[in-house]
Amino acid sequence: MILKRWQAPNLPSPEQMKMLLFAEGLKFEEEVYPAQAHMGPHKHPFDEVRMVISGSMIFNLSGNKVLLRAGDRIEIPSNTLHEMTVHSDEECRSIVAFKVF
Repeated sequence: MILKRWQAPNLPSPEQMKMLLFAEGLKFEEEVYPAQAHMGPHKHPFDEVRMVISGSMIFNLSGNKVLLRAGDRIEIPSNTLHEMTVHSDEECRSIVAFKVF
């Protein structure tokens, strides 16, 4: 897992986030999860890259819990068991991309 916290005082816009992912050659889509939504344990045969646009979510990767807020980015290696939960009473918007080798 690679976690990158957004450190600048101003958050990037969704368009800027998409440009960053596009520059890496990633295909992406925007996802919206309702408040308190939960996606149970699962894994993928590809690396997942996710940037949070608004709201917050908790990722649980094999027992290690990480809180992501707007601007944060996480990279989850392929075949890593993980789950996520929206961590607020508001929806969480994020951009997800996949690295296929």
